[in-house]
Amino acid sequence: MPVRSSSSSVLRWPDREQVGHAARHWAGAVTRSHPEVLMIGFFGSYARGDWGVGSDLDLIAVVAGSDQAFERRAVAFDLLSLPVPADLLVYTREEWERLQAGGGRFARTLSAEVVWIYPYGG
Repeated sequence: MPVRSSSSSVLRWPDREQVGHAARHWAGAVTRSHPEVLMIGFFGSYARGDWGVGSDLDLIAVVAGSDQAFERRAVAFDLLSLPVPADLLVYTREEWERLQAGGGRFARTLSAEVVWIYPYGG
């Protein structure tokens, strides 16, 4: 969330570097508590570099498998330690492969934008 500068009453929204660092730290914690996670990345405005005040962090995780419905999977992941509001999409490996093979618009956007943070540099 926005932070107050120590020398000013102005609130400052975290920049891409701060959010990226926090996301990498978060991914490390997540993968320790969720061994089923294969990959984590972010996309959208923080990945493209056109973030601004009020921008959220769009995250994607790929897991080995899940018995949960797609819409319920993100509930298992605590996003509160991130410095900005965040949305998380959680795909199984099979769903991810189908999405990529389908070649639709969202798949093309993800291919172009995702900054993979786990495995690091993955």
